Amino acid sequence: MKKTLSACIVALAILSGASSAQAQAKLPPASSTQQVSQGLGISKISLTYQRPNSNGRTVFGGLVPYGEVWRTGANNATAITFDSEVTIQGKTVPAGTYGLFTIPNKGDWTIILNKTAEQWGAYTYKQEDDLLRFTAKPVKLNKKVETFTINFENVTTKSLDVVLSWENVAVPFTVSVDQTKEIMASLDNAMKGEKKPYFQAAQYYFQNNLDIAKAVTWIEEADKGNTKAPHIKYWKAQILTKAGDKAGAAKAAQEGIDIATQANNSEYIKLNTQALKAAK
Repeated sequence: MKKTLSACIVALAILSGASSAQAQAKLPPASSTQQVSQGLGISKISLTYQRPNSNGRTVFGGLVPYGEVWRTGANNATAITFDSEVTIQGKTVPAGTYGLFTIPNKGDWTIILNKTAEQWGAYTYKQEDDLLRFTAKPVKLNKKVETFTINFENVTTKSLDVVLSWENVAVPFTVSVDQTKEIMASLDNAMKGEKKPYFQAAQYYFQNNLDIAKAVTWIEEADKGNTKAPHIKYWKAQILTKAGDKAGAAKAAQEGIDIATQANNSEYIKLNTQALKAAK
């Protein structure tokens, strides 16, 4: 009898738990969460933020007052993470995660990086914890943005723009990196190994206006290792042109055209033809 009673109690407990689980409501948040990241050179920038909708309301100067610190989204303050040291408005920002706050205005906005990243709204925000404050010019948009959005735009190997957009306003600011010394050191170290990155190293030195003699040496080695590669011939032609060896550049470009023609590779026929013209 006791065993039967115990079994009944356990069964009721299970049924009660199942019923409770089924009764839990699943509702979407009013402001969705977005996590985005973007490569910048050899590092990365990441953002975590909540995205409110305007829902027919006046946003700036209404829902979001002018002249007051804003969490730059909804719910938790927006968090921005830099994997490596960056530069913003000429100021060095160490690697780390920061709260991204703003002060909207009709004119220039104030952008704030605060050392306390984990905050609910701006209710406990303290100015003395700011790492950096700077101004950014808002841009009027022709098309309305319903959902608050943060994008990465104009991305290069050395900089990008972080763009805050909502309602009919976009506010961009630039983040830049100088990783040249670090990349050069990594290339020098890689050249000590068995698999030497001759092609990638030559490209980097050429594109960043570094030692062109080194770039020539490396692209020659890359060409020796793969004589039938039209893309290597193309870059060899560009590098030799920059180094002042137009005859060598024209030869490399013509070889690239011939190889690409045999392979029916229209892209590198076109590119090597352009390189040949530049060498003359």
